[in-house]
Amino acid sequence: DILRETLARVGKFEAPAEIRTVTGPAYEYRNRVQLHVDKRKIGYHKLGSNQLLEIDQCPISSPKIQDTIRILRQMARERRWPNFLKSIEIFTNETEVQVNVLESTLPVAQRFFDWCAEAIPGYAPGVLHYKTAGHSFRVSHDAFFQVNRFLVDDLTNLVLEGAEGESAIDLYSGVGLFTVPLGKRFAKVTAVETGSAAVRDARYNAELAGVRVDALQMQSEAYLAGDEAKADFVVADPPRAGLGKQVVEALCKAAPQRLHIVSCDPATLARDLVRLLQDYELESLTMVDLFPQTFHLETVAKLRHK
Repeated sequence: DILRETLARVGKFEAPAEIRTVTGPAYEYRNRVQLHVDKRKIGYHKLGSNQLLEIDQCPISSPKIQDTIRILRQMARERRWPNFLKSIEIFTNETEVQVNVLESTLPVAQRFFDWCAEAIPGYAPGVLHYKTAGHSFRVSHDAFFQVNRFLVDDLTNLVLEGAEGESAIDLYSGVGLFTVPLGKRFAKVTAVETGSAAVRDARYNAELAGVRVDALQMQSEAYLAGDEAKADFVVADPPRAGLGKQVVEALCKAAPQRLHIVSCDPATLARDLVRLLQDYELESLTMVDLFPQTFHLETVAKLRHK
């Protein structure tokens, strides 16, 4: 209902009669969480405030994250805990665990991370390796990766369903979640991403999988403005801000036969589709419930050039 209402209100068009849904377990699905820290307390902000709510568990987070939260709370009781920590992130593949400092009023000494390595089973400084979609992906500490551990495979299969042709482009490619399997299907694959760590990971992951791809560190709009931005198939997984006017216009000019958009915000998807639907037919919409217990949703829109 949220998706249909947003498309009608923002995009001024009706959604297809059928919207497929992909769902998974409603709890213990998150493989990454960000936690606030106030001296020796760890938790989340209360809704609509900056007041810290200390937690001892997080029902939507994976078992490995639950274990790590408990260990960190024990560590916070010790005198050597750095009281200037403000925010930390936990990311896991259920075997390895990253603990990343997101915010701190003072530099965090190496001895804190050495302590994490001693206290947290599977602690993986810098990178961890995530096995999904038939491949292993190296993910650096500051690189994006999908957060629902139950639906990563389903999302990847859905996005690549119907992908065909000789050449493909993966915009906002991250560490290569879609790039690597595209390399198995297409003779030529180009991945475009702004994050330097993610680009390095994508190159590493492609080499590990034995596929040849061209991973470029640049803005999508800059790449699409060049002469090389021609492909039979394009997948785009933009941030919450969506594709934006420049990228949409460039895609219409490049005119790939098939365009699959992975959107985490129905409002920006609706805005982008208004222009795209002048040149493209919307073949299908599929809602992927990547964020159970919240109103957030992921939408995969599949378009074919008219």
